[in-house]
Amino acid sequence: MTPLRRHAVLRRVKDITLSTTLTLALLNGAAMLQGCGNNNSDEDQTVRTETRFEKGVRTYITETAPGNFKITDEVQTGPDKAGAIVSYFDGHRDTLSVEAAKKLVNTDKSTSTYLNNPNAYQSQHHSGLANVLLWGSLGYMLGRSNSSQYRTDQRRYGAGVYANPGLFQRSTQVSENVRTSRVTRTVRPSGGRSGFFGGRSRSFSG
Repeated sequence: MTPLRRHAVLRRVKDITLSTTLTLALLNGAAMLQGCGNNNSDEDQTVRTETRFEKGVRTYITETAPGNFKITDEVQTGPDKAGAIVSYFDGHRDTLSVEAAKKLVNTDKSTSTYLNNPNAYQSQHHSGLANVLLWGSLGYMLGRSNSSQYRTDQRRYGAGVYANPGLFQRSTQVSENVRTSRVTRTVRPSGGRSGFFGGRSRSFSG
């Protein structure tokens, strides 16, 4: 083979090798981009729920003896004014927002047990502040479910947190108004479809 022909063959082989390398690089790049796109798509499908109330309640609580609390009044209000006003045995007074009351209920041993395992709650039920908050009308805004079982427990435990039977009966309508005003919203981080659903037919609370 002449040197000129050999050079032409080598150049052709070199061109083919270079072309193959570029093709593989482009294919790998496309695969990586597609993989990233799939990951983003998966993240976009992550759905979470948000809960809000169209009605609220302001609950008045009195410590009648050290560690023993009773609801002395409940007033229907807007959700932005909801919360609890607590008068303590030593004479001082405190105002709890919904967020502060929810934190107390979630961290108290008795009420957190109920929220996580209702069957283990009965022996831990007492008249402490967290229990009174949970079983009053404000309880629905603090995470208490509105399922039929939880409403049975409301009748079982709720009457005892009110100062008298008359107040408990009067507050039943307030409690029902708060319960049925709960709505949940599905949220997709990437701006996907979302919407509100009535709390009467769906309950996402634990």
